[in-house]
Amino acid sequence: MKKLLRTNALPALSGVVAAGVVLGIAELVAAFFTARATPLIALGSTFIDFTPGWLKDFAIETFGTNDKAALFVGMAVTILVMAMMLGVLAFRRWLWGALGVVLLGVIILASVLTRAGAGPADALPTVVGTVAGFFALRWMINNLKADDGADPDASEAGSTRRKFFVAAGVSTAVALVAAGGGRVLGAARRNVLEFRDALKLPRPSKPAPPLPDNLHPDIEGVVPWQTPNKDFYRIDTALSVPQVDAQTWELRVHGMVEEEFTMNFQELLDADLLETFVTLTCVSNPLGGDLAGNAKWLGYPLRKVLERARPLKDADMVLSTSIDGFSASTPIEVLQDDRNAILAVGMNDKPLPLEHGYPVRMVVPGLYGFVSATKWVVELEVTRFDKKTAYWTERGWSERGPIKTMSRLEVPSSFQKVPAGKVAIGGTAWAQTRGISAVEVQLDDGDWEKVTLNAEASVDTWRQWHHSITVDSGLHTLRTRATDAVNGVQTDERAGTVPNGASGWQSVQFTAE
Repeated sequence: MKKLLRTNALPALSGVVAAGVVLGIAELVAAFFTARATPLIALGSTFIDFTPGWLKDFAIETFGTNDKAALFVGMAVTILVMAMMLGVLAFRRWLWGALGVVLLGVIILASVLTRAGAGPADALPTVVGTVAGFFALRWMINNLKADDGADPDASEAGSTRRKFFVAAGVSTAVALVAAGGGRVLGAARRNVLEFRDALKLPRPSKPAPPLPDNLHPDIEGVVPWQTPNKDFYRIDTALSVPQVDAQTWELRVHGMVEEEFTMNFQELLDADLLETFVTLTCVSNPLGGDLAGNAKWLGYPLRKVLERARPLKDADMVLSTSIDGFSASTPIEVLQDDRNAILAVGMNDKPLPLEHGYPVRMVVPGLYGFVSATKWVVELEVTRFDKKTAYWTERGWSERGPIKTMSRLEVPSSFQKVPAGKVAIGGTAWAQTRGISAVEVQLDDGDWEKVTLNAEASVDTWRQWHHSITVDSGLHTLRTRATDAVNGVQTDERAGTVPNGASGWQSVQFTAE
């Protein structure tokens, strides 16, 4: 048993500790660079980039807005297993183990250097971390080999084991101190939150129109008409929320334009900003899903940005790019018409939360976020669909993503038990830029009944509704569908989220007792 412990468990532990040294030292050094220079973040972002569409859909449908936490757990398990294997390999054949460590370092380095905006200097944290991990592993393995060759009945064996545990303990302490120090230094160098918290948004030149009464039905369980920032869904490709310094942020506008220019954050704040309520929807939202939210936004009209740039007549698309490398393809006419497509700086009367795009993001009514709602935006390239492709288009999604008409039943919820008799029902419907003109419900394949619509703030926001039905005891099925003012009744043809959003009528089963 002791022999087995020495030849398997302790070498595996060596690999795990060495991996911790790599990541901890790299975290410390990366504090003086940017988040993209951190190996763990770079590896996770690369994994997201190469994730096939079906796996991405599965992650969102299974874990929702916790998909990134699930990714971190999966990465941690993968790194743990690989580190253990490398440790055992290094103990048995040092040369092969050493080559494995080098190969892992090369993979991490490639992940770092392929991040958007990465430069040669961003390689330094990975190089330093890998070298430190290499020597930590060598130190521990040498002591294990000495122990393996020692006389088991002599004091020499106990001495070498003690040396191994000293080496492992020191290496573990170095990894933990380095990782903690890296986080402290990184926070101290990037005072993004402090600047955001102190930021006073300017008053809009064009405030949002007064809201009508009766926007929200008086039914417990129906979501708020205006989504609080903390409850607003977050789906993006950033494994770590970018820490963008608004004081150095710039937006580059270029491509097929007569005038290329850059804007800084202060120029944006000094411009004539407008305030608007807009409902955003993720293309990955399944029937009845919660990947939609309605908020008040403050920002600068994108049509004004394009007016200054003066696009060439052949341009038909604007490719927006985030600081983390994500890109979205937005039809140029959508950004030039009279809808309130903006470069947003505020959300629900506060500066944008970091996770929702601070300091600047795009908000475009009527399009799914994957082709319009670029967060942490730093670049607008005026171009053509036949010349450039966006992040998700390259992965099998559509070039253009107009939002489909949808009605969501929120009360009663699936499999809920309710008292027999009169039952209150309610929900939310949306058809951005077209508006909801009617919502209907159907109980147990009966006739469709029109519900009572709550007030409409604008065609760019969702509209809530309520109704009551009478049910006997037993299992029941309730369906809902909406009608918009342009395309009529939403289609009953069921489709998944790929390539351009889910469709069909949502149904809910509940039990009356």
